[in-house]
Amino acid sequence: INELTSPGARFYLGIAEDGDVGSNSLQRYELEPNKYFAVEVKKRQDGMKFAELVLRRALDRESEQSLRLVLTALDGGEPPRSGTAQLYINVTDINDNPPEFAQERYRVSVREDALPGSLVLNVSASDADAGSNARITYGFGKMPSKLLQKFLVDSERGTITLQEALDFEDTQSYTLLLEARDDGGLIAHCEVEVQVLDVNDNAPEITVMHVSSPVPENAPTGTVVALLKVKDPDSGENGQVSCELSGEAPLSLVTSPGSSYKVLVLAKALDREETAFHELVLRASDGGKPARTGTARIRVPVVDANDNAPMFSRSEYTVRVPEDLPVGSVLVTVTATDVDEGINGHVIY
Repeated sequence: INELTSPGARFYLGIAEDGDVGSNSLQRYELEPNKYFAVEVKKRQDGMKFAELVLRRALDRESEQSLRLVLTALDGGEPPRSGTAQLYINVTDINDNPPEFAQERYRVSVREDALPGSLVLNVSASDADAGSNARITYGFGKMPSKLLQKFLVDSERGTITLQEALDFEDTQSYTLLLEARDDGGLIAHCEVEVQVLDVNDNAPEITVMHVSSPVPENAPTGTVVALLKVKDPDSGENGQVSCELSGEAPLSLVTSPGSSYKVLVLAKALDREETAFHELVLRASDGGKPARTGTARIRVPVVDANDNAPMFSRSEYTVRVPEDLPVGSVLVTVTATDVDEGINGHVIY
């Protein structure tokens, strides 16, 4: 009997035979008590009494797949005599149950360096129906093509695998809509949230935003020489950057906690006559294990200031002159030099 059969439906059970006559012959049928069926006695035109099975309550194959009942035929004798028959009722399935996922929402974490083909998650759905009505195929619901290119689901096993490489710095999570469909066309949905775990795959990046070039040698200490920006797109410790300055230069690095901007300032006075330019290297390291580093080279020319007076080659000249030397004769040639540059070093006597 199909589980969709409506209450009130009747099923012919046949006739019990009794060789006696009159009141000693077959009089009634009785059915073992149950919650679904009753038996009614019907009489044919020839007077024979037969039994009909009547459905009183809707069946549900998922709660009871079969019933075994005893039908009893009784005569009217004193005492009455009876005969029994076994009724085996198989409840056949209809597709009245959709698939059900084990969870309405799945959450899974995947490292961003997972290779294409890596397993993301295995989902499962069940169907209380039987046969083809319980055969489930899996697939993705309506989603952007970007997601369909990134992930693949096995239609038979419900296994989700990675098709393309992940990038935490591009997308930190994905929400997949998964469908389970039985052969009868009923569908269930669930969501799969894929969290991308960051790995230390990016080195710190140093950008020189501004350099005061050249720097006057008479610039006071504290003068800003360069503005730098340091960033690391990784997260957590992988994106926490520390900086150090190398190279012999009268410069120091100033930074504030939580800021990605670094400032190079003069730590002591410059002297162009001693060093015409300074070269230094800024090294940025992140907190990953192992750490990744980035470097930037900065060249700071020093421009001259007129901070040096001319100096004669000698502090005193002694010249002996004959008294008959003609007017216009050269007595002595003196020289002076200035270590400054350009017009600052041009000497006039």
